[in-house]
Amino acid sequence: MKEGIHPEYVETTVSCACGTRFKTRSTVGDLKVDICSRCHPFFTGTQKIMDTEGRVERFKKKYTKQK
Repeated sequence: MKEGIHPEYVETTVSCACGTRFKTRSTVGDLKVDICSRCHPFFTGTQKIMDTEGRVERFKKKYTKQK
């Protein structure tokens, strides 16, 4: 690798709006994020599928296996 062309890779503290903090490494300083894996609906299991005009039901009906 060439010398002097790579950015400095430092320890960084990431803090979420929910209060969670963890340490990682990054080329930028401390980070503040709005959402993390502890409060994201996909990871917490609280994700809801918005069913507008019965689209989810039509999809399930169309692609479920018929016996």
